[in-house]
Amino acid sequence: MGAAQSQRQVAPGAFGAFARFVFCGGGVGLASSFAVAALASWIPWGLANALITAVSTLLATELHARFTFGAGGHATWRQHVQSAGSAAAAFAVTCVAMLVLQQLVAAPGALLEQVVYLSASALAGVARFAVLRLVVFARNRTQTAVTVRTARPAHMTVTYATAPADPAALHRAC
Repeated sequence: MGAAQSQRQVAPGAFGAFARFVFCGGGVGLASSFAVAALASWIPWGLANALITAVSTLLATELHARFTFGAGGHATWRQHVQSAGSAAAAFAVTCVAMLVLQQLVAAPGALLEQVVYLSASALAGVARFAVLRLVVFARNRTQTAVTVRTARPAHMTVTYATAPADPAALHRAC
């Protein structure tokens, strides 16, 4: 039961997990942008981008498993594959958004392009967070909840007392 309790304490709430998701994912994304630029000075940009994207997705998935979603250990291969799938879907969303912009506006300015791209990225990021939290890393929270539930003795009964509705009685009860 001690392991189940420590596992439960590690898993943050939705707001905490989202803040960690933004911090870890944003940090990896920022480092990746510099890494692509550096690597592109030695090899073609497309190859550098593909290599850094693969490595950064692996790194971000490990960070999300350990810190963001409180899985308490290394990410499994299944989680890596699912995370890569969600990253590919997020990439597709930003590409489609930019293609739609190009179809709707003949010569969009840099500011409009950035607004569309960042909006699509934010939307894809929120969706990716939901997929990672509810699908990819959800199994660990479910197992923890089951473990905590089954760790209780079978003969334990819970009774609930009704609280008095009178404010004076409530004050006396405190």
